[in-house]
Amino acid sequence: MPHDVALIALIAAGFVFAAIFGYLADRLHLPPLVGYLVAGVLIGSSTPGFVADTALASQLAEIGVILLMFGVGLHFSAADLLAVRGVAIPGAIGQIAIAALLGVGLTSLWGWGIGAGLVFGLSLAVASTVVLLKALEERNLVSSANGRVTVGWLIVEDLAMVLALVLLPAFAGVLGGHAGVGTHASSGPIELTIGITIVKVAAFAAVAIFIGPKIVPWLLISVARTGSRELFTLSVLAIALGIAFGAAQIFGVSFALGAFFAGLIMSESHLSHRAAADSLPLQNAFSVLFFVSVGMLFDPSVLVREPLMIMGVLALIIIGKSLVAFCVVVLLRYPASMGFAVAAGLAQIGEFSFILAGLGVSLGLLPREGQDLILAGAILSITLNPLVFVGIERLEKLAFSRWPVLVAGYGAARHDRLCRELAVIGKQREERDRQHHLEIEQLIETFPMFDEVDENAQEELLLLFRPRSASPGDRVIRTGDRGDSMYFIASGAVEVQLEDDEIPLGAGSFFGEMALLTGARRTADVVAVDFCQFLVLERRDFNLFMSRHPRLRAAVSSMAQERREMNVSRQRRDQSLDAG
Repeated sequence: MPHDVALIALIAAGFVFAAIFGYLADRLHLPPLVGYLVAGVLIGSSTPGFVADTALASQLAEIGVILLMFGVGLHFSAADLLAVRGVAIPGAIGQIAIAALLGVGLTSLWGWGIGAGLVFGLSLAVASTVVLLKALEERNLVSSANGRVTVGWLIVEDLAMVLALVLLPAFAGVLGGHAGVGTHASSGPIELTIGITIVKVAAFAAVAIFIGPKIVPWLLISVARTGSRELFTLSVLAIALGIAFGAAQIFGVSFALGAFFAGLIMSESHLSHRAAADSLPLQNAFSVLFFVSVGMLFDPSVLVREPLMIMGVLALIIIGKSLVAFCVVVLLRYPASMGFAVAAGLAQIGEFSFILAGLGVSLGLLPREGQDLILAGAILSITLNPLVFVGIERLEKLAFSRWPVLVAGYGAARHDRLCRELAVIGKQREERDRQHHLEIEQLIETFPMFDEVDENAQEELLLLFRPRSASPGDRVIRTGDRGDSMYFIASGAVEVQLEDDEIPLGAGSFFGEMALLTGARRTADVVAVDFCQFLVLERRDFNLFMSRHPRLRAAVSSMAQERREMNVSRQRRDQSLDAG
């Protein structure tokens, strides 16, 4: 070809094959993601025919993870994380520790060293963000108490893996490998490395929680006021990707974690629902590429070469991890239903597993065979995860039917307390959204002309309006002044003072539009006769908004023309009366 089209070829082949095999999977009553994985295997290097660029695929998949975690953050809040900390923090840490020990125990049967076993166990301990969220979304569980606990658990796992990625090079020599590999190498005492990592993560969290909410919502509102849909979408993506990349480069956290906090920050804005809607199509597209990229890494021949080892890996991921997660939840005195939900969600591995496995190989800790087994375990556990959900749901029903009193009563107090906390947080969020919708409803009720435009335009108007007030006797507009704004009366009343007449205007009326439409000077004084609240649209905003909504401009122009003709008619009538 005359130029390099590797990226275009990858995207085209990935989407085409994913669409075909996703549809076939659905026809076979399998989750579409199974088809996406098969598509990745077919365009990967382990099968004949077209071979896509694996390095490019992994980067595109990372974008999918970033956008997905950003979307989760948009529907989450810092209060949600604090509410589930009692189960998510000890649960995730305990599950990682026990799963790592199980990995060490399994690899010791294969004759591997302690270092290989530790990397292998950690790789199998952390679940895939994309797979978990897809499973929760399909079952409408993202906003449930169990769903929020599971997502919080996953966030703690991600934080723990960030620490593991930094510490592995420092401990590589002790564990039988070699240190000093690329950007992962660390220097100085281990205690100093741990301290620096914790400080950097804490600094990022502090910036995200305390400074981010003061800047990002303001930035989003400023962009929304321009009225440009593409600029708003671009700004949302820029914030998501920019914070994710900056967090990784400056603070050393993962892209996924940085993106989650970007969404968390943006969730403080009442425009968060619009940001979520605009980013959703890209989330879906790039999450498909994530599954395709996972399939591309898979070598199907490992299924023939090492069937027993793969069965051991799958047993650890699906049975071992699920059992550990369930037991940890129950030991923390939370109900069995939460344990079942967490167990099903974490019975798979994904993106962090690949990163850890790659680092382990580069440090000489994990053999290449171990990386192949981890990839095989990821592919198979992701494929089987929907079946695991079905199986655990049936197991939960069986437990409730056999021991209804014991299962229903155990941990009920803690679960109810957690549900109440989350309900309060949810009500606060709903109240904020309700208040915003109420503002729009009141706007339309007071000014019916704004019903001509869609909801996004109505939101834009709320952002463009500048609130002003006036007391009785205040002169709001003077004759001869330059027309720099249009006034909408939200409450109160004013008097338009013409040369020979005085015209009262009440709530729901507007004035000052003629000077903006014609470019002429003000032709009348406007005086407040009551305590007034105005919504003011400045000249630039008026011209910008009206140019995008010609029907509304026509309505305003028509009303202004009627008012002008009425004023002229009054003047003529007054003149005829004076002449008589």
